[in-house]
Amino acid sequence: MDNTHIKNKKLLMTRTGAEREKQQSAEKAGKPITKRVRITITLTLFWFMLCGTGSVTPAEEWKQAVTPWQWVFPRDHGQHPEYRTEWWYFTGNLSDSQKRRYGYQLTFFRQAIASSPLRPHNPWSVRDVYLAHFALTDVSGKHFRHYDRSSRTGPGLAGADKDSMNVWTLNWSARMKKNGIHLEARQGDATLKLELRPRKPIVFHGEKGRSRKGPQEGQSSYYYSLTDLETTGTIKTPWSREEIRVEGTSWFDHEFGSNQLTRDQVGWDWFGLHLSDGRDLMVYFLRKSDGSIEAASSGTIIEKDGTTQHLNAADIRMDVLDRWTSPRSGAKYPSTWQLRIPAARIDITLAPLVTDQELTTTASTGITYWEGAVAGHGTSEERDVAVEGYMELTGYAGSLGGVF
Repeated sequence: MDNTHIKNKKLLMTRTGAEREKQQSAEKAGKPITKRVRITITLTLFWFMLCGTGSVTPAEEWKQAVTPWQWVFPRDHGQHPEYRTEWWYFTGNLSDSQKRRYGYQLTFFRQAIASSPLRPHNPWSVRDVYLAHFALTDVSGKHFRHYDRSSRTGPGLAGADKDSMNVWTLNWSARMKKNGIHLEARQGDATLKLELRPRKPIVFHGEKGRSRKGPQEGQSSYYYSLTDLETTGTIKTPWSREEIRVEGTSWFDHEFGSNQLTRDQVGWDWFGLHLSDGRDLMVYFLRKSDGSIEAASSGTIIEKDGTTQHLNAADIRMDVLDRWTSPRSGAKYPSTWQLRIPAARIDITLAPLVTDQELTTTASTGITYWEGAVAGHGTSEERDVAVEGYMELTGYAGSLGGVF
């Protein structure tokens, strides 16, 4: 490694640290991150990816999700490096002994850069970049705080095993244990240590786990979930003086693919919901640039016993009842919904538990989106039900077309 290469790495580390400090100071002061800072961090990450790697591999050279996947566990909880993009996604609705309510998100992304790095045995060589998002919601206090980070894999900074779930980005991690999954994250005054144990079997979305995102060949991902995870552990929020013992229910998604969104698909609305009658519900709508909904949008009903029912876009009716405009990004998000699935006799209304749960991820993906705890009520099979879960809204602060 020559002196210029070493100087570039040191300069990168200095710039990355300075920009993150600038971001954190702005967040604490309640100020929006400026476009200049956002661009600087994006360029820094680009420089970071180029140091020690070969050329970026074009999307079409990665393996495509074109046939049903032959699932084998625990292997498929791990990474799938032949595909370009992959994520492990956890959210949960929690409460403490005083019935105060909380929500959390912990997500890990693997973004492949080069299938054949120039120096594959060099620990600084880059094949994949790992990015992560961590957020806590204090529902009772109406507080929300989020964090994000990114890292190359070597030497040991981030990564994911191939034979089971063990994914980490610095000191944030999700690890499969004998009886469940252990989550851990720490950032400043915020910590999360949770144990997740499945109460329902694995759910495969779409065609045996192949979830279509559009009409083109390969425009799909492989997608499964653990929708009902009994959750116990501790959290510490920036607004609490000590760790809080919590319990509740979590949701886990694992998805991987190489060519999911076309340029005319601007974003998606996703819901992972728990109904008080024991049903779980996943719904996603892909929005197109002309305002229409992609016909491949779909959902899954998970019954109390774990059996599933696939939903096509035509089976689902979604109506926006209210909207909220972010004071930082200016994005106008749907904030209250009526969701109806006539064939399953589901009719529910949903709203955020805290209005502002917008993430601005300048230190990682560079995407601004809304992701947060929601709750509601309605009917399921003509019986009154309460609903809680998480909602994700992307593409309202800028199109994601062609990004994933």
